[in-house]
Amino acid sequence: MKILILSCSTGGGHNTAGRAIKERLEYEGHEAVMMDPFSLSGQKTPERVGNTYVQVAKHAPGLFGMAYRLAKRISSSKHKSPVYYANIKAAKKLKAYLDENPYDAIVMPHLFPAEMVTYLKRKHMEIPPTIAVATDYTCIPFWEETECDYYIAPHEQLLEENIERGIPAEKLYPCGIPTGMAFSKPANKTRARSKLHLPADKPVFLVMSGSMGFGKMHLFVFELTRKLIHDEQLIIICGNNKKTQMILKGTYRRNKNVHITGFTDHVSDYMDASDVVFTKPGGLSSTEALVKNIPIVHTAAIPGCETKNKEFFVSRGLSLASEHVHTQISQGITLVENKEIRDAMICTQKKYAKPDASADIVKLLKQITHTTYAGKENKE
Repeated sequence: MKILILSCSTGGGHNTAGRAIKERLEYEGHEAVMMDPFSLSGQKTPERVGNTYVQVAKHAPGLFGMAYRLAKRISSSKHKSPVYYANIKAAKKLKAYLDENPYDAIVMPHLFPAEMVTYLKRKHMEIPPTIAVATDYTCIPFWEETECDYYIAPHEQLLEENIERGIPAEKLYPCGIPTGMAFSKPANKTRARSKLHLPADKPVFLVMSGSMGFGKMHLFVFELTRKLIHDEQLIIICGNNKKTQMILKGTYRRNKNVHITGFTDHVSDYMDASDVVFTKPGGLSSTEALVKNIPIVHTAAIPGCETKNKEFFVSRGLSLASEHVHTQISQGITLVENKEIRDAMICTQKKYAKPDASADIVKLLKQITHTTYAGKENKE
């Protein structure tokens, strides 16, 4: 198979999901090309689109949440939104690219390319089979106005919501949110701690800011370190927030129990080494922790889909959460100290986790391409 994966950099989760599918395809001997469709309009366009989204989400979360709620109200399968029309120009460039570069199927862990292929379909242009992959535990606004051939849902318990919003039941496949192959491997805490030069006999707390970095991380870390008085280890992953990383490194340069890193490809190792993870409720970071069966404390959410992610996890006992820093820290310490509560959460996580999501999506791709080839041969 030769598969095209289209994603955009409005937050890191979409690209992480795309890379997970690409990794699995290549592992099984298939060809996979991943690209941002906005790159067809110029090298700086993807960065401009991504930065606009990220800056609003980081610096004006209230405005972002208001826009999300408005989008939810006007979103409908019966008409097209401004998001659809905004992607038409890129859709035309995508069609020109597809004419010169044939693929067996297109996978899209992002709304924008799904809107692009919808435009091409409505104009009766021939394109390969399309799969949309949700990266949040909700049906995001405007997802239902797209016309993809298949939709990957994060869990069976979200099918009803998607159907009510207008996505045909026969197109829905609850394979889960795809994670990298490293996350599906059983955790080995001893080996991970040795690799990361961490003590084997001390509790380890992991703080993840997400790819965009979250709010007042330095204040959260300050409050957490005040509570850790028995040589507990604290790992902080700052993502792409270099300013916060520099501040934290300067502040804790003499504290041998605080370990700070920026963006890393070794999140799986850090999770394996940890006893609890503090993370904002992004769809991908939450899923990675879920698949790893690491107790989770969700920190403050960006209003919108992250709020829905948090609700999904907390209501099912997959995480603890609070809007208040002191409560979040107390919850994390409780998960480390109270074996009964910790084991109950891990047991529930094992029931909900879908570690084979990437493999199942590739399996679906094989079925789709096989059916497509068979159909073409019959016509001939």
